[in-house]
Amino acid sequence: MKITLIGSGNVAWHLGQVLQQAGHEIAAVYSPTAAHREELAEALAPAEAVNSLDLRATDVELVVIAVPDAAIASVAETIQVPKNAIIVHTSGSQPLAALQGITGARAGVFYPLQTFSKSKSVDFNAIHILIEAEDERTLQILQAVASTISKEVHHVDSLKRKQLHLAAVFACNFTNHLLGISRQLLQQAALPDTLLQPLIQETIAKVMQSHPFQVQTGPAVRHDQNVIDEHLILLQDQPLYQQVYQLLTQSIQDHSPKR
Repeated sequence: MKITLIGSGNVAWHLGQVLQQAGHEIAAVYSPTAAHREELAEALAPAEAVNSLDLRATDVELVVIAVPDAAIASVAETIQVPKNAIIVHTSGSQPLAALQGITGARAGVFYPLQTFSKSKSVDFNAIHILIEAEDERTLQILQAVASTISKEVHHVDSLKRKQLHLAAVFACNFTNHLLGISRQLLQQAALPDTLLQPLIQETIAKVMQSHPFQVQTGPAVRHDQNVIDEHLILLQDQPLYQQVYQLLTQSIQDHSPKR
């Protein structure tokens, strides 16, 4: 399939490469920043770096909008595509309706459920790709394209995808931030980062096999108030972290049996 990428961030980098490796043609890359579109187009050679969202003169079949959520609406208002081209966004939180109404286009969603960084390779075969479309034929095409890069392709509507995205924020973004806090606390105590690695690995291994609430450990689930109070004293110069600690402690206790 002949594809144009709109965007040059982490998702566009990974999707462009894996789609190209699967045999699809990345014909063009658009980004408002010339250096960014040229860099990605070079990585996806012979893709062309283009500076316009008017694609009507091209024979592109699939347009993939991989931009921040806040930019999807402005792209949708500006972009022009050939008649019957499929146009999709890669957002977990934005609805299919964000692209409906683009003249001549068939709208869809192509959401890879993963965290991406340019410097870190990922195995797309194991990534869940959530698709949605405004008609059955478009859905079938997106299913076929997604199946060339992943074994895990699912049809999920906009509301369920938004709920999934919320869960993903807790599972990924918030967990990552909490790990960042823990590393910062170690550094403040002049302790090596490596001390927590076996604990983190075992925690992840356990929750892959059991419900997280059922394997919860620590002072909160034990209702060990003396330890909790001591921790809050250690955080007295970091009131935001104190609030995070208290909120998480309360949530853990709300989800655990009273002892």
